[in-house]
Amino acid sequence: MTGLEAPDYWLARLVFQRALAGIYVIAFLVAARQFAPLLGARGLLPVPAYVRAVPFRRAPSLFHFRYSDRLFAAVAWSGVALAAVALVGLPDAWPLPLTMLLWAVLWAFYLSIVNVGQTFYSFGWETLLLETGFLAIFLGPAWTTPPLALIWLVRWLVFRVEFGAGLIKIRGDRCWRDLTCLYYHHETQPMPNPLSWYFHHLPKRLHRVEVLGNHFAQLVVPFFLFFPQPIAGVAGLVILATQSWLILSGNFSWLNVLTMTLAVASLDDAALGRILPIARPELSAEPWHQWLVVGVTIVIVLLSYRPARNLLSRHQLMNTSFDPLHLVNTYGAFGSITKERYEVVIEGTDEPVLTPSTAWREYEFKAKPGDVRRRPPQYAPYHLRLDWLMWFAAMSSPMYHEWFVPLVVKLLEADPPTLRLLRRDPFAGARPRFVRATLYLYRFTTPRERRESHAWWVRSRVDEYLQPVALRAARAAA
Repeated sequence: MTGLEAPDYWLARLVFQRALAGIYVIAFLVAARQFAPLLGARGLLPVPAYVRAVPFRRAPSLFHFRYSDRLFAAVAWSGVALAAVALVGLPDAWPLPLTMLLWAVLWAFYLSIVNVGQTFYSFGWETLLLETGFLAIFLGPAWTTPPLALIWLVRWLVFRVEFGAGLIKIRGDRCWRDLTCLYYHHETQPMPNPLSWYFHHLPKRLHRVEVLGNHFAQLVVPFFLFFPQPIAGVAGLVILATQSWLILSGNFSWLNVLTMTLAVASLDDAALGRILPIARPELSAEPWHQWLVVGVTIVIVLLSYRPARNLLSRHQLMNTSFDPLHLVNTYGAFGSITKERYEVVIEGTDEPVLTPSTAWREYEFKAKPGDVRRRPPQYAPYHLRLDWLMWFAAMSSPMYHEWFVPLVVKLLEADPPTLRLLRRDPFAGARPRFVRATLYLYRFTTPRERRESHAWWVRSRVDEYLQPVALRAARAAA
């Protein structure tokens, strides 16, 4: 042993790599199924227009050299296939350079997608996946000894995720300081899940306990990740428990699962071996790999200056990258909590002339609240990008959301790829004459209202969000 190795974390590396590969499978599958209607050549925010306006140095991507929907599909499905190879453990016996190449290709492919994904890929878990994926390149296959520096870098990453999220809350909305944020959060979060209604109706005393537990888990526990065992392992278990609680209460894409994956690096083989009694093979180390890890560690430490300074800043940024490769980033979530839930409901009609009695039919999204009788579904760790952005759209005028009017145009055209992003098209593939959007105020039903109406939501109309619009050709025909 050279002091650069961490043989006691062999099992942690195995679990980490399998879990990360599974997340990559989901991420690339989301891209393969949603990218074309959102960002393809005829998408809401076309990539070709973006790469013409943004230079390669600001957003490195394979698609700067050439873009087509067919090429993108090849990259996305290749990512699914390569991640599946890693998930089943085939690289465990491969030569070290070949294993590194596999993880490097996964990282480069996903970087290429994120860097041209614009608003649809602006979520913190995208950069978190990229930063985690970059570290995974250097972990090595199962027959090598885990690099000690990588274990510390992964802990440094999960520290920034948790501590950054805790600081942004304490510095942000007052309700985090008076312990009342969870009076509202389960109802107003971007994507409620099947249990969110029940979490919302927990006693307020328990909500305050939840907030206190969150502050402890995010502001105190992360420091113990850098302590010797078993203290670091206990800190990791606390993070695993709190992230599991978040998974139960809402749809947050793969953020929670990925944070749990990172927390595994705090558990040594003595702890994990009680759950996974897997025999460890004879391990060896490649000197060139050890020195490569030292070099990577130096780079990460140097790049950590700005994210670390950001943590200490009174003007802390949330979910921000400081380099175009997303190697070291800053994280955080829900620095402010919305106290009321607004939803944009999109409707269409096939009537040629609008009158006060015009019958409007609603488009139903896959997960965002619409039909008040529909129970909020579970989608995470799968990510519905359009549904998430509809939550943001309800907070301001459509003029601040460059994708919204193109979405309405696609609905007027009955564009099949766009309609596949929805749960229900009320016109069964036919073109509506007019489409409009209305802003509603939603709230969860009370237990009594739920028993009487069997509805999960109560909604009331607030205002017109987008006046009825039609395609020019349709107007001329009418």
